Amino acid sequence: MPAEPQPEAIPLRILYEDDDLLVVDKPAGMPVHPGPGHAGRTLVNALLAHCPDLPGIGGVQRPGIVHRLDKDTSGLIVVAKTERAHAGLAAQLKNRQMQKTYLALVEGRVEPPEALIDAPIGRDPNNRRRMMVRASGGREAQTTYRLRTYYPARPEPALSRVEGALEGRRPGYSLVEASPITGRTHQIRVHLASIGHPVVGDPVYGRPSRLVARQFLHAWRLAFRHPVDGRELSFEAPLSEELEAALERLGAS
Repeated sequence: MPAEPQPEAIPLRILYEDDDLLVVDKPAGMPVHPGPGHAGRTLVNALLAHCPDLPGIGGVQRPGIVHRLDKDTSGLIVVAKTERAHAGLAAQLKNRQMQKTYLALVEGRVEPPEALIDAPIGRDPNNRRRMMVRASGGREAQTTYRLRTYYPARPEPALSRVEGALEGRRPGYSLVEASPITGRTHQIRVHLASIGHPVVGDPVYGRPSRLVARQFLHAWRLAFRHPVDGRELSFEAPLSEELEAALERLGAS
């Protein structure tokens, strides 16, 4: 049995906190909970140091965790501090009442500019670490997206002549708002790649990028009902300096 996660004094960017829950802006590079290859320095380790009463809420290995973000995806995540809050938030997630909106920079110009991707997702039988759209054996999965900004392709002066020519043939980039209706592993990344628009910098479903050092995917907006008093809560987390700088490069003439 895996060892219980231990408290670690890691700074957290907390947007909201009360007796029942807290909302955190998770940085890219931080796993949500311990697992193979990362026994510590996770969000759970930081939460245990911040909330002494958290151990055991919703389970020993993932205390307080209601939903997850990929290690290299930044942004908003809600954490339960009581069993009552955990049960209420988990029910909202299961019943698709929790609204999550991500910002993703993808390759190419998305067409149509607004759509629903309805395609089942399952494990890639040739690589168990990857997911894929699978008509047979996949689980129901839906993601909506909306084009926010299109950035036409511009070769970068620093590139070689050959690289610049290749860069110039790319059909630009699209910044989209993507909202998962279901909650499958890697869902947004898999769905956007399946329609020919992989997330920029995604080494699994796309390719590394000179524009940004990690996948350009950020959990931007989160809305839900408070599981105890029923208040409608909504939060937004701005893009990191790294992601903002990438957009500024694309927008520069």
